[in-house]
Amino acid sequence: MSVKSCEKIEKSQVVLTIQVEAEAFRVAREKAYRKMRGRINVPGFRPGKAPQKMIEKMYGPEVFFDEAINIAFPDAYEAAVEEQNLQVVGYPSVELEGACTVDGFTFKATAPVSPEVTLGQYKGLSAPKEEVYVTAEDVEERLKALQDRNTRLVSADREAKEGDTAVIDFEGFLDGVPFDGGKGENHSLELGSHSFVPGFEEQIVGMKAGDEKDIDITFPEDYHADLAGKAVVFKVKCREVKEKDVPALDDEFAKDVSEEIDTLEELKADLEKKIREEREKEARRAFEDALMEQVAAGITADVPDTMVERQAQQFVENFKSQIAQQGIPYDQYMQITGMSEAKLLEDAKEPALRQVRMDLAMAEIMKAEDIKASDEDVEAEYKRMADQFGMDIELVKKYLLPDTIRGQVQSRRVVELVAESAIATKPEEKPAEEAAPAEESVSEEEAASGEDKPKKTRKTAAKKTEDGAEKPKRTRRKKTEDEASAAEEAPAAEDEKKDE
Repeated sequence: MSVKSCEKIEKSQVVLTIQVEAEAFRVAREKAYRKMRGRINVPGFRPGKAPQKMIEKMYGPEVFFDEAINIAFPDAYEAAVEEQNLQVVGYPSVELEGACTVDGFTFKATAPVSPEVTLGQYKGLSAPKEEVYVTAEDVEERLKALQDRNTRLVSADREAKEGDTAVIDFEGFLDGVPFDGGKGENHSLELGSHSFVPGFEEQIVGMKAGDEKDIDITFPEDYHADLAGKAVVFKVKCREVKEKDVPALDDEFAKDVSEEIDTLEELKADLEKKIREEREKEARRAFEDALMEQVAAGITADVPDTMVERQAQQFVENFKSQIAQQGIPYDQYMQITGMSEAKLLEDAKEPALRQVRMDLAMAEIMKAEDIKASDEDVEAEYKRMADQFGMDIELVKKYLLPDTIRGQVQSRRVVELVAESAIATKPEEKPAEEAAPAEESVSEEEAASGEDKPKKTRKTAAKKTEDGAEKPKRTRRKKTEDEASAAEEAPAAEDEKKDE
């Protein structure tokens, strides 16, 4: 193999003109002969036993050319890429140049390569940073959520009322005939939750354990076709009525929910601290994202289409995973929404380009600043992730390779470097009708926070950064993707751990 020329063209592509000489092509033809001989008939020889020279004499040497070219191409191409020290980022397009003879052949391979990147400004940038406030109302909301999580359902020997949970058996009949999906046993139904057909729960109110009742219901017109607008009868038996046993918010409650806390006031102070930490982390993350978006926008790079298309495909695959985690079949979701995968890919291209530019910018900063991660850094990151997800460190290592963790550590250091030299500015004031009421921050005893996400941050809260089902349209710094992957794997890993 010899490289006759290596030419750079637009969109960070390289055109390699590669010659496969006679000896290499002879070896390839021998391999082609061994692969094809069983399919070639030669009079006087059993299938597969005719010599190569006999076949070539009978059918011409060209009989093995096509297969030999296919055999010779990969090795010749890979050797040329290595010789020219190219960082290829996609599959090449190939065309023969001139005729192929027993003396060999020449081909052109056009391949996308990682683009040359010129960094713009990445130090001394500025971006808005939200100022975090926590109020007494925030604390009470978090405390109420904590109370709800510790509320138990206990059996009540009385008639059911709204807010209770009724354990029922039911079966629906249309014109006296049971219909599909209309039967359930030992079903717990919270009265007032509006989780059943309108009018059903209201008729459960007043029933007690052992009662049986026929409930007349007319399905809504927008219900699925078989039952839309139809009048049906549900035969219902109440097995049990349960009421909520709500714990009192007192010092005993505080002790029950935390081994390290003795009083309700201490619990409130702890919640306030956690809320503040959460919101400061959110504000910091939004600030860093804004800075890194500037860095990505500031680079000069001729990005090949292949890199964008590959990233767009990855976004779509991530989106499919999100849909699956919600228990929705992907095909069914596409049918319901009227979307097509082609449209998803098209919509993903713009954020994919931003993501590729972000990756290129971060990689270039790593080179410019000589940012590395030692084996000790990798081990420390494994431990941090194991602690974060409550997993055994060996399980984390099973799901995430050292190189993945190393890249994650380096990416985080890039972001820290950019943020440390940046200036945080005050966010622009919102119009009066949109702005949250200005309230004074409260003392630590009056504020709070716990495990749930805060519903809002007073005055100027750190914005949330997740887009739910529209994930393909969002560009995120890749340093978090590995953590997200570990989080998704954590439940399965924990099950595996239990099995062991």
